[in-house]
Amino acid sequence: MIKSQFTLKQLEAFVLVVDTGTFRKAAAALGTTQPNISARISSLEKSLDVVLMHRDAGSVRLTEEGTKLVAAARQVIWSGEALLEEAKRQDLIKERMRLGVTELIACTWLHEFLRAFKQSYPAVNVELQVDLSREIDRSLARGLLDLAIQTAPFSTEVGGEIGLGRYAYVWVAAPELAQRFGQASKLQDMFGHSILTHARHSKASRELAHFAEANNLSKDQIVHSNSLASCVPMAVDGMGIALLPLQIVRTEISMGRLIELSADWHPSELEVFARFDDKRVPRFVRHAALIASQTSAQSKG
Repeated sequence: MIKSQFTLKQLEAFVLVVDTGTFRKAAAALGTTQPNISARISSLEKSLDVVLMHRDAGSVRLTEEGTKLVAAARQVIWSGEALLEEAKRQDLIKERMRLGVTELIACTWLHEFLRAFKQSYPAVNVELQVDLSREIDRSLARGLLDLAIQTAPFSTEVGGEIGLGRYAYVWVAAPELAQRFGQASKLQDMFGHSILTHARHSKASRELAHFAEANNLSKDQIVHSNSLASCVPMAVDGMGIALLPLQIVRTEISMGRLIELSADWHPSELEVFARFDDKRVPRFVRHAALIASQTSAQSKG
């Protein structure tokens, strides 16, 4: 029998203070007050008869005992989740999941993913960040996200990573503009028009810029945008030729509002991954990554 009277709420407070770095952020994450978090951890220390952390002005430092025990505390919390899942009571897992996705995902299968996730974990609240992949990468590295669905390459490494497939780029234009190029389109000819595409630092944009330099083409024709979705109506209105992921423009192509051009050059395909820190996140985040994999596959049909 376990004589020490500690609770899952105390362990949860302890782990979140470690992950966020402050009592204030842990309290915000749990939807409670800073004094409440402090009281939970003090009670845990009293129950275990150890000092888990030193409270400094605005920050915390784990003691040697605290460093040893934080991993064990995570395991206890995860075991509690496993128990609920085995009992088919995921509805009792009342947590939050901080999710970061790129616009490609937000504009394609995010809705289906969230619906499937909510069916499995109805009491888990999702906090969403839609951003550029490099910003999502930074948030994940700083511990501000639990799950990132983003495109390679990455500047940081995490222990959990599931490939979600590749997404090809296509050249598209409004029907009237597309007629000027015929069946086979040379990229040199396209540079006579504005080229609507990804943000400047993205892999596709860098490859396009290198192609332009190698072929003595003006990079001034390239119109970079942090919003892929905004490029679509611009292309439909004939404001330029667009280089975009096929998934973004599939509907417009099927409806005849955009025509796919048969170009002699394309950038590398986008590689999408679900990424998480497998040493820190709860079990349901790992399951969310698997749900993302299934949803991504279904979206490609």
